[in-house]
Amino acid sequence: MATLQQLPSGSWRAQFYVTDADGNRTRKSITAPTRWEAERLAAEYIAQAEYDATHFTVAQALRGYIDLKRNVLSPSTIRGYDGILSRRFPSIMSIDIHELTSFDVQKAINEDALTVGRKTISEAKNLIVTALKLYGVHLNLSVTLPPKKPRIKNLPTAAQVIAMVRGTDIELPCLLALWLSLRVSEVRGLQFGDLQDGVLTVRRSKLYIGGADVVRDVNKTFSSTRQLVLPAYLIRLIEAVPHEQDTDFIVPCNYQIIRKHLKKLAEANGYQLTFHDLRHLNASVMLALGIPDKYAMERGGWATNSTLKAVYQHTFSEERRRVDEQIDGFFNAILEEKEPPQDAEKE
Repeated sequence: MATLQQLPSGSWRAQFYVTDADGNRTRKSITAPTRWEAERLAAEYIAQAEYDATHFTVAQALRGYIDLKRNVLSPSTIRGYDGILSRRFPSIMSIDIHELTSFDVQKAINEDALTVGRKTISEAKNLIVTALKLYGVHLNLSVTLPPKKPRIKNLPTAAQVIAMVRGTDIELPCLLALWLSLRVSEVRGLQFGDLQDGVLTVRRSKLYIGGADVVRDVNKTFSSTRQLVLPAYLIRLIEAVPHEQDTDFIVPCNYQIIRKHLKKLAEANGYQLTFHDLRHLNASVMLALGIPDKYAMERGGWATNSTLKAVYQHTFSEERRRVDEQIDGFFNAILEEKEPPQDAEKE
């Protein structure tokens, strides 16, 4: 509502407040020769401001959504969202969110499908749908994503990986991932105080984001916080790392060193291997040993449809210890240059 005032000159001034898209209130003033003209100009200005405050481009809506979630979601998730905003679907970013159609999104999908795969495109589409809901726009998209492409990758065996990293500066981080199924952020987040009486508690993560380390006192998912009984070999490797206090990190080297050294070792041995592949190898080992899914998920900290079972079913410590011993026996046999047992008891 504008306040009207006649000036000494005879002109009329309308004063009012407008709120922009960020919620900031600004005082405005319009002067006109007559009262009705000042009132009309003020009304038009207010109407346009109200329209601008509710009509965003797709890019503006995404930026608002990301900023709103910045202190809630993990830094790696926010980094992924920022990447979508800057690189995905450029043809629709300037479109008003109220005018966005399935045709527009399908066109953008078709353009991006030339350079990226289905997963990347699906994540971008889902982020846009979620972000626009925040602004009251509920998209009912009818679009087609590119087909899934099989990713064929021949990984080395667990024995080959152990032979490759044994005695190197990345033996400990690689074995923590291969033997215990830890993510690289979990490996780098471990502190000496997390190891008590042979039991390792995985309770934090150290991520490498934007050229710097970010330590979080939480893990990727609820089930990622877990305890693992360490085998003697890994305990000896950890005890060999110099440290002064419990808050020192067990694996002090930075992410880039681990990644580059593993890549160099793998290429020298004719393998294609990333650090995350070590978790895949661990899952393959547990499958080959016949480890029940419940215990495999608990050790690896996976959160899937079976999470409800993990919440409502108790893990019996004696049975869990048998699983640990079965997996430790497999890796110890490799370290002792013996053939792993072929007739592992299965359930």
